Amino acid sequence: MKNLLEIVSRLRDPKNGCPWDIEQTFETIAPFTIEEAYEVHEAISNNNYDNLKDELGDLLLQIVFHSKIAEELQLFCFDEVVESICEKMVERHPHVFGHKKIETADEQLASWEDIKAKEREIKSENQSESLSALSGVSVAYPALVRAEKLQKRAARVGFDWKEPEPVLNKLDEEVSELKEVLNENCEKFRLEEELGDILFTCVNLARHINIDPETALHKANRKFIQRFQHVETLLKKEMNKKPENADFTELEERWKRAKKIKIAQWNNIG
Repeated sequence: MKNLLEIVSRLRDPKNGCPWDIEQTFETIAPFTIEEAYEVHEAISNNNYDNLKDELGDLLLQIVFHSKIAEELQLFCFDEVVESICEKMVERHPHVFGHKKIETADEQLASWEDIKAKEREIKSENQSESLSALSGVSVAYPALVRAEKLQKRAARVGFDWKEPEPVLNKLDEEVSELKEVLNENCEKFRLEEELGDILFTCVNLARHINIDPETALHKANRKFIQRFQHVETLLKKEMNKKPENADFTELEERWKRAKKIKIAQWNNIG
């Protein structure tokens, strides 16, 4: 860590540092921080652990860089960042660092959420704000992630279905409402609203069946890419065509074949 801290300090040195690094602010590097976090996720999803090592290093650089900017602004330094997370982890694990008894992972999760709720209450009191059960769910989260967090907060105070079945019924209801809006040729904001309700309900369904919606959508994206690339291969092999030169019937027929190949692979695994 000492070497990395020294490297970032030299990069930010006003006289002898890197012009690009010197110009950066919290705001300008925030997008890179998000990008690096996603690249960590991608490496994990691909089981690419050599790449994961590199991506974790890139993410660590972002943390050090933000901390250096904060130090220059006399806000806090890297050591204080480390101290803060150490204190938080100790406080949120009283069964490890204290005397509280917790036997299962579910009990630990409930304890974790209780402690976080108390922290939010204290923060709200210090800032003289009225506290909502949904307070503190950042608008910076990706929409699917934020939807899930909002739903979990609501569930903690009892606003939730107990089983997946009512959520499925709600999804059918929302799809029907979208169909009605489409048939009525409504304005875009109505379509957006109804489609948003469907997406929100899909996230709720994922939560009820213990599926991470972001992971599920990432896998669906990957599956689409693999199937479409197979379609491209079939078109080239059978018709010497590219997708843009084929009609929809030719594309769809090969898409169905690509889908059957995947189903057959699953059956062989079974």
